[in-house]
Amino acid sequence: MALLGATALFSKILPLSAVDITFGRAIVACVMLFGIVKLFRGSVRLDSIKDYLIALFLGLLMAAHWVSYFAAMQYSSVSVGMIALFTFPVMTVLLEPFFEGIRLVWQDIASALVVLFGIYLIVPEVSLENEITQGVLIGIASAILYSFRNLLHRKHFSHYSGAHAMAYQTLVIFISLSFFSSDELFKASNETYMGLVVLGIFLTAVPHALIAASLKHLRAKTFSLIACMQPLYGVSLAIIVLGEQPRWQTIVGGLLVISAAIYETINAQKLHSK
Repeated sequence: MALLGATALFSKILPLSAVDITFGRAIVACVMLFGIVKLFRGSVRLDSIKDYLIALFLGLLMAAHWVSYFAAMQYSSVSVGMIALFTFPVMTVLLEPFFEGIRLVWQDIASALVVLFGIYLIVPEVSLENEITQGVLIGIASAILYSFRNLLHRKHFSHYSGAHAMAYQTLVIFISLSFFSSDELFKASNETYMGLVVLGIFLTAVPHALIAASLKHLRAKTFSLIACMQPLYGVSLAIIVLGEQPRWQTIVGGLLVISAAIYETINAQKLHSK
């Protein structure tokens, strides 16, 4: 989670658009992930044509999620973008009834209201001309995309390891974004290319391989709670490395959003364990 949290820094460090960062990240991660799968599993093939189609759709959702993830932080700040993204556990709970026939309970509505109030604190003014407000809205859109991807993945693609699933999704990401990447990526400096290599290998391929390995030893509940630490790592690194100074409203709003995410994670695991 510390490695995934550090990805947020590259929205500010790399002098590229969100599309170009995602495109470069996906190319490097794709090569590494397929290499990891081949090394440990032996075969990179999927089980059926249906699974290839599912991988395609998941990859398109992930492409939109990654682009909006970086864009949210470029419009506002790492702190605001990461907090807005971590509305996704509550978004997932609200969307879950449409996928698995689970009824909402009053606690879910209460969590959604807490998140809404947390976001209200973060937004400085209700105006689309304000960059922080734009960043929050893009971050929430990224959270919705991520929620859809996770729900579809859990229902139709969870029989593959995290590394195997992400290998195909990164393949779809770089193929689809090849139509939208700009010439700036091919004119970038060696330092920028090194940044993309670090982002693709150590902050994308490696953590996803570690996640796949950790799930063999940890309960899903334990891993989900650890995942809620990601924005804490991301925001802390932004303060230390980038010198960001979040407003007190951002900190309080972030605590409310993350608290709701942790609560919903614990509550969902209790329900699924019954």
